[in-house]
Amino acid sequence: MSPYSSVELAAMLRRAADGLLTTSAAVDLLIGHRVWLTRGDFARYVEVETDPRYAGDTPMALVRWKAAVTAVKAGRLVCTSSEAAMLRVAASIAEGLPVDLRDAVGGLDARNIALVLEALATANGRRMVVTTR
Repeated sequence: MSPYSSVELAAMLRRAADGLLTTSAAVDLLIGHRVWLTRGDFARYVEVETDPRYAGDTPMALVRWKAAVTAVKAGRLVCTSSEAAMLRVAASIAEGLPVDLRDAVGGLDARNIALVLEALATANGRRMVVTTR
């Protein structure tokens, strides 16, 4: 269980990703999905550290992407297929972990597809807002 709220984790993840396009895109995808950061069992795959770039002891957080994806595949981090897909896509954007896009995005709803498209644009240095009907 994390001692941090999902809002605090989101801020710490964004702080650590600042200036890194692919990491920022992956973090924004997780935050926008609104599931993983609210799960206590996901907290074991998030490392919180002090960021020396900021004054004081400002914490930042990093996702251990490979460990989280491995845990999902092994059944140690139980989730729905769309939750797994969003995590796999985010991990692929962040660290280049292989993902089968046909498998990952095939079952996503319009909102989650929009989040994935926005993340891909962000990772490419573009800003894009996708609306759903």
